[in-house]
Amino acid sequence: MARSLAAPGSGGRSARSFRRVTSAVDAVCALAADAEATTLDDVVAAVAAVRDKPIEIVSAQLGPGVCGQRRHYPDRDVIVLANRLPFRNHTLAHELGHIVFNHAGAPAREVTLEASDDLIAYMLSQRGFAKVVDDGADELAEWEAETFAGMLALRLGIYGGRGVSIAVLRFDEALG
Repeated sequence: MARSLAAPGSGGRSARSFRRVTSAVDAVCALAADAEATTLDDVVAAVAAVRDKPIEIVSAQLGPGVCGQRRHYPDRDVIVLANRLPFRNHTLAHELGHIVFNHAGAPAREVTLEASDDLIAYMLSQRGFAKVVDDGADELAEWEAETFAGMLALRLGIYGGRGVSIAVLRFDEALG
């Protein structure tokens, strides 16, 4: 039976709440301990098992500055991570945060599988940007996912010490 790992009240719009994010991180860490998960990939698998819905992790060439995406399908979720990410685990934790909080995101339809990964990444990034500009609706979801990722990473001890992932990614892109 699938269950929600997000803290109560996470389905609606509310003010930013560290308590809510901390509760979600606590639940995921407890789940990880119960599942004896030793890596973040194992934690993702444990979350998928408790939700009774698979979570696939794949790498792809994403648009400039896009580190990762969560693609939601009726029967599974897919976390897409950009190739050559300097901090794969932070981006993975961020996208897992979107899943844990059940953020709406942009539903991916099976017909998009016929398009190239580059086209899909571009379309999703443009749609997401337009939505933020129009109504600011994604701001809370991004804050929750990023705060969740930081808290989870600290609890699991996955930081490597090179800095914030997007800053390092942009620096690496600039150097080629």
